[in-house]
Amino acid sequence: MPSSSASSPPAPAAPVVKPNPFLLTPRQGEAARALLVHVSSLPLRGADAQLLAVVVAIRAARKGVGNLTGQDVRSLRLADPEGAVTAFAALGWQGQEALLGEDLVTPVGVTVPDLAGRLPFGKVMRSRVSGWTVRTLSAKPVKKTSSAARLAALFLAAHGPADEHGTLPAHLPDECRAALPELLAKGFLRELDGDRYLLADAVRHLSGMRPPSDTPAGKRDEPEAERLSWDEWKDRASVALRRHVDAVERCPECSLSTARVSEAFMRKAVPAQFGEKARTAYDTWVAKYPGQGPAAAEFAAAFRAAHGHGPSVKQLCKALGWGKMSRELRIHVIRRLIAEGWLMNTDPVPWTLRPGKAAQAGVSGATAPATAAGRRR
Repeated sequence: MPSSSASSPPAPAAPVVKPNPFLLTPRQGEAARALLVHVSSLPLRGADAQLLAVVVAIRAARKGVGNLTGQDVRSLRLADPEGAVTAFAALGWQGQEALLGEDLVTPVGVTVPDLAGRLPFGKVMRSRVSGWTVRTLSAKPVKKTSSAARLAALFLAAHGPADEHGTLPAHLPDECRAALPELLAKGFLRELDGDRYLLADAVRHLSGMRPPSDTPAGKRDEPEAERLSWDEWKDRASVALRRHVDAVERCPECSLSTARVSEAFMRKAVPAQFGEKARTAYDTWVAKYPGQGPAAAEFAAAFRAAHGHGPSVKQLCKALGWGKMSRELRIHVIRRLIAEGWLMNTDPVPWTLRPGKAAQAGVSGATAPATAAGRRR
């Protein structure tokens, strides 16, 4: 008989739940707060108009024009979308009326005078803050709440520390203050006591004031690497980039797999290195295939007309019969054709090759092919 003093087997350890990575660096958190301060200063009444203004302003932050679609407005689930859109006229914004039409997919450029340069957004900063906005508004605790509650969630996430109590920002709209109990009930907030609040664990990664210890000493203030799904990556893309992605992914001529397309768009661009071996191979290629600029431009134009997007580097090289080429040689050839004006692209976005200025001008030999020695520069 076993002894009564025998110990029972230890209980299995609880699984360790790894917290979600923070979406914003400290500097990006500052930018998100600047965006919300700017929107709160606008003479707009109602959470619907203010919430839509956040989306327009972040997209127009760099160039003064924000591209939206009717579907973007619909996805915000505003109580009065027409009232929100028409309210922008009083601010001097232009073009937003087209968002109320029946076309839900064609991008509409909303011009926001005097905005360009007022917010501290570079290209990466704008993209990160825009992505944070989308993720915060679609977070499970707030996804089905009122416009005022979702707008309040943006303010509280941007101003709230991840692991400490925050203080309600002074510029929080009154309508948002009234919706705070809704955020507490839905689990976006863990605590709410007067002007003090604490973000729930499930949304701490949305904080715009991450703990200083989270950024290792000596590291630059850069966004964390995130393992995004293909759908999440596309959700963060701009309207123009998303249209290009759809053209490639759905192209019946190319019939590319989703894995092939997603890998090409999501991989980190790595600059190609060209040593003496690559330059020698290029000189040999030039001698064998001289004057290829016009043919390359013509093929790129025909390809775009048939496919709705440009060819990849490999597709162009293969179609023109340039033989077996290493990746470095293909890239070197295309870069030279771009430098000579026969081609152009939107680097590093794939499938964007198109005729360059020399081809568009119709000037044969507008930029004469350089000598092999000249191309070594």
